[in-house]
Amino acid sequence: MTTPVKLYIYDLSNGLAQQLSVQLTGRQIEGIWHTSVVVFDKEIFYGQGISVTQPGKSHHGAPLRIVDVGETAIDEETFTEYLNAMREQYTADKYHLLDFNCNSFTNDCIGFLTGGSIPDYIKSLPTDFLSTPFGQALRPTIDSMFGGRTPPGLPTPPPDLRTATSASPDPALAASLLQAVAAQAASNGAASSSSPPGYLPTPALTSPPTPFQAAPLTAPMNVSTNPASFHSLLRTNRAVVAFFTSATCGPCRMIEPVFEDLARNNSRADGGVAFTKIDLAVGMGGAVATEYGVRVTPTFIFFKDGVKIHELKGVNGPELRTQVDLLIYDAFPPHPHTAISLPAIESVSLEPILFKQVPNLDTMFAKLTGSIDGVSSWTGPVTKAQVKQTLSKTVLPFLKASTATPSSPQQPSVPFDHWPALASNIASNLGLSELFPLVDIWRLALLNAKFAAWNTTKKGSESPIKMLLAKAIRPDNIPRNYLLTVLRMMSNAFSNQILARELILSTRSDVTSLLVTTLWHDDATVRMSAASLAFNIAAHLQKRRVDKVKARDDSTDPEEDADWEVEMISAIIEAVKLENGSEDIVHRLTACLALLLRVSPFMEQLTPLLEILQSRSILKGKLEKGGCGEAGVAKKEVRNLILEVAEKLCP
Repeated sequence: MTTPVKLYIYDLSNGLAQQLSVQLTGRQIEGIWHTSVVVFDKEIFYGQGISVTQPGKSHHGAPLRIVDVGETAIDEETFTEYLNAMREQYTADKYHLLDFNCNSFTNDCIGFLTGGSIPDYIKSLPTDFLSTPFGQALRPTIDSMFGGRTPPGLPTPPPDLRTATSASPDPALAASLLQAVAAQAASNGAASSSSPPGYLPTPALTSPPTPFQAAPLTAPMNVSTNPASFHSLLRTNRAVVAFFTSATCGPCRMIEPVFEDLARNNSRADGGVAFTKIDLAVGMGGAVATEYGVRVTPTFIFFKDGVKIHELKGVNGPELRTQVDLLIYDAFPPHPHTAISLPAIESVSLEPILFKQVPNLDTMFAKLTGSIDGVSSWTGPVTKAQVKQTLSKTVLPFLKASTATPSSPQQPSVPFDHWPALASNIASNLGLSELFPLVDIWRLALLNAKFAAWNTTKKGSESPIKMLLAKAIRPDNIPRNYLLTVLRMMSNAFSNQILARELILSTRSDVTSLLVTTLWHDDATVRMSAASLAFNIAAHLQKRRVDKVKARDDSTDPEEDADWEVEMISAIIEAVKLENGSEDIVHRLTACLALLLRVSPFMEQLTPLLEILQSRSILKGKLEKGGCGEAGVAKKEVRNLILEVAEKLCP
């Protein structure tokens, strides 16, 4: 006789994550998932301890999704005994929004009941969030909310969420959303008055629950209480470190902080590295210990691809750290270029190249309004008079204030929501030769942090940046001034990391088409601007790649694309080959090539390409007479960079 097991899935953000995640984090997050397990006509979940209620009757309301996760042959009495033992592990003070939460508990229960696990998209959500700049900035605050070790009897003050969420384009919105999710996640609501016999009741809450409390468990940690959940952990992670412990083991408490520190610094997304504690007296932890011959605590067992490769007994912190490093190195060998000394490349600043020159704004706007006046039959939802009034009364004052010196009065607060319609209306009525002042308006405005953040919220046809970019890649001849200002506008978009990521993901094809044509343009100023944009893209990717290498993270990044990198590197090498006049252009192109190659995940494809393109000889040729100017590249730092890229990164 078997019993069905279901997973109830709730969104703690009530749909706000799906609507606002790109705006706040730069990444689409479908929901902030809370899960519970439903079996034997009861819904069981973890927050302020373990709670039991009738299905769908918790304070979370009706589930967003219900997933059949299989059937169990375990009887209700056995599961009740298991849950009562689990209460010693899943206590209110151990709850952590990212590291030890309702989903940790549900995954453990489903492992016990069915041998399976919760869906990967739920398990990987914390890592997806923490991989964003916003998530990285917010991590310390979340830890302080759920992991503070406040002395007994002293209240833990709530952190300043407005300050902590300043990495978001909308800090106030981010702070309120985080606080709401935290309160929902840590709350159990009132326990069901009809909790079934055999289950320990959850204490009723006399005041709204708060997540600000001391938490003994602060590292990214799995808890395995049965063989099924442990085997699931082995299946879904390349490397696993298992800590066999018990509540009565004094040496275990001595080594536990070292283990937690290792977990905090080395845990990775699902499919990476996992750290788990197995208490021999909790649930079926003893059965896991018996399976691997563990008779004493503390014992550490190291697994690679599900196979035990090493065992360590006793309290030896240095040896534990060494064995963890060896396991991770073996499971995830570092990028081969990390073993090469690259001082010239490492000295390249990853700050974006921005075009901050401010023209005479009155003259620029007069030119634009003059072109508007010259249109005999104006079309569109905004009249010619309205367009001119908005330009003179709103846009021009904003740019003057935004580009003024720091000692000038505070910049006015300007709403931008009508700007897309304004830009679209102007672009549909003017020719490209008359349109570059509009692009220059966007170039200058993107240097304003609020304006750049606002642009992250504009998608598809609502994005003026994408609309203006698309006009620069038409097959017919594009006016020089329009190409130049579009390149500089795109470069300035990299002043905001979230906007940069959005543009790489959504306009990769258009940007590549623009660069392929402009890197070889007859005009040196256009080539310089194109080289700057190419560098900004490479620098943005380099930051993310270095972070992933340091974290030994080989998960797929949607910003990465092997075919795109092949096309970009081919175009850059050809541009270096053709560039004979400007040492600065050669410098930027070489730096771009260096950043793309340094820790590229696609070296298997790129190495033969570099050889076929004769990249080494092309780069070294720039150092010889006539290679770039009469005497070749003269600046010492540029020569060093070219030599380093040619000799150490090119075959």
